[in-house]
Amino acid sequence: MKIKLMLTCLCDAFYGEVGIATVRVLEHAGCEVEFEERQTCCGQPPFNAGDWAASRKIAKHNLEVLQPTQEIPVIAPSGSCTAMMREGYSMLFPELEHPECFELGEFLVKNLGIDSWPVHGSAKPFSGRKVAFHRACHGRGIGLKDEQERLVRSLPGIEIVPFAQSEQCCGFGGAFAATHGKLSDGIGSEKLHNIIESGADTIVSGDMGCLMHLSGLIQRQGLNIVTRHFAELLAEAIPA
Repeated sequence: MKIKLMLTCLCDAFYGEVGIATVRVLEHAGCEVEFEERQTCCGQPPFNAGDWAASRKIAKHNLEVLQPTQEIPVIAPSGSCTAMMREGYSMLFPELEHPECFELGEFLVKNLGIDSWPVHGSAKPFSGRKVAFHRACHGRGIGLKDEQERLVRSLPGIEIVPFAQSEQCCGFGGAFAATHGKLSDGIGSEKLHNIIESGADTIVSGDMGCLMHLSGLIQRQGLNIVTRHFAELLAEAIPA
C-alpha cells in the first residue's frame, strides 16, 4: 500500500530519529512511503491562537501538496497533527470532507490489522524495560484507545507498568506551555512524580510535543528516566 508521510515540525526540528523509525516501521508493514518535501507545519499553532486566516492558508497548501485520498492516505507519527488535519481542516473548510489522515499506531492496527509486532520474523528482545505509556490528549481526541500501547506491549522484554492518574495531560498543550509556563510545568511535574513512583525507567508516547515537554522537565529536575516515541521501539524490534 502506498502512503504519504507527514513528519511534523517537531520531528523535523528535534526528533529526526522518530522520522527514520516511522519510515522503517511503515516499510516493514508493507507500505511504500512517499515523502513530499514541500509539506509544512500543519497549521495548528495559529489555529489554536485564533488566527484562522493564517491557519487556513497553511492548510490549503498542505492539502494541495499532500492530496490525501483513500487510495493514498497521509500518515503522521503524531496524534496532534493528525487531529489538526482530520478535524481542524474540516472546520477551516466546512465543505471539505475529513481528509484521509491517520496517526501511525491507528493506521497499523485499524487499517492494516496489525495487533502484534513485528509483522515478519521474531522481535529483537529488550532487556527488562519497564515502560510508563503516556496517552496524549490529542490522540484521545481522534478516538485513539490502546493501539500504540498494544503494539509496544507485544514486544518481548517490555513491561508496561500502571501509574496513578495515567490519563492526565502532560501539561504541554502547544502554546499553552509558553503562555502558562508555571502551570504547564506543574501539571507535567505531577505526571512525572506519578510515573517515577511506578518504577518505570522509560516513558513512551506517540506525541513528540508531550515527549519534548516531559524531557525538559526530566533534565531540569535531574530525574533518571528516558523518553521514547513508540515508533522508535517498534523500529528497534524489527529483525535484521
